[in-house]
Amino acid sequence: MEPHLDLAASAWVQRWVAWLRPGGAVLDVACGAGRHARLLAQLGFEVDAVDRDTTLFAGAPQNVRLRQADIETGPWPYAGQRFDGIVVTNYLHRPLLPTLADSLEPGGLLIYETFARGNERFGKPSNPAFLLAPGELLEAVRGKLRVVAYEDLVVEEPRPAAVQRL
Repeated sequence: MEPHLDLAASAWVQRWVAWLRPGGAVLDVACGAGRHARLLAQLGFEVDAVDRDTTLFAGAPQNVRLRQADIETGPWPYAGQRFDGIVVTNYLHRPLLPTLADSLEPGGLLIYETFARGNERFGKPSNPAFLLAPGELLEAVRGKLRVVAYEDLVVEEPRPAAVQRL
């Protein structure tokens, strides 16, 4: 089994889900095995989850609409749709950042957490193409979203990693 498949939901995601509109529409981007989509579904949200490989997400709950799509090379599969929340963890495709901001309802919440420079000392990802530069995530949403929290730090759980999150 891949090590990320049995992980609990990110503590960052768990911290901020209470800020989402109760019962609202939430998108889990690059959902993998669905740890966040499952959490959101259990909390009563209407969840869309997208990944290029949906075979990792076995047994999607009823209130999760699972969609297979390559969001890096294909068209944005949610064109014209707006969400009360969007969750992205451990994934970075820089050209998608403006699309995510534009896909939020007014007052919607982007919960984003991914690897940053410095992570190469802990293991993978170590390629700079997949690591945020200092302040990059914050800069990507400047003027588009109101930031209520931002961190650029090293975490110890679920394993040591350099991350940025907002």
